[in-house]
Amino acid sequence: MTQANTVTVHILDKEYCIACPPDERSNLESAARYLDGKMREIRSGGKVIGADRIAVMAALNITHDLLHKQQRLDQEADHTRERVRDLLTRVDSALATDQDGLGI
Repeated sequence: MTQANTVTVHILDKEYCIACPPDERSNLESAARYLDGKMREIRSGGKVIGADRIAVMAALNITHDLLHKQQRLDQEADHTRERVRDLLTRVDSALATDQDGLGI
């Protein structure tokens, strides 16, 4: 593996060299900063001790947030589909009424 394909990130005071395609470097760095921030929040709360436990709690919190957002997006998509169906029904009804008025 070449040096150009690795990215060094810092998470909770540790350095990690991670293989990464060049076009994903920015995303990886952002993800590492986000994870580092979450882990620092948990550590500063003082209720969880040990890097492994902090990492698991951060993973659980991030996963919970992701699933909650996905559920909200699914609900919004369902609502949008319902509105589109309603609009299509209204358009079909208007077209049918218009055709009836023309004697077609």
